[in-house]
Amino acid sequence: MEKRITFNELRKIKDSLPDGSIRQIAQEFELKEETVRNYFGGANYTDGKAVGIHMEPGPNGGIVLLDDTAILERAQQLAGTAV
Repeated sequence: MEKRITFNELRKIKDSLPDGSIRQIAQEFELKEETVRNYFGGANYTDGKAVGIHMEPGPNGGIVLLDDTAILERAQQLAGTAV
């Protein structure tokens, strides 16, 4: 399921995650931690992979189009911000 979110909103969710959440998400989805970080706007493609996010310039850091929301939904659960 696709979702549009501002980059600032995406980073706010990442910054709200409890310690160890990136590792937990990576284990649950069988991904490298750097790949999960890339989902939240990181750019380490040596140790992690691209994860289906597309960024467009704009207000609030720009608009991010997420091809798959599973990682976002899990992060929201862990951060206590699930909608």
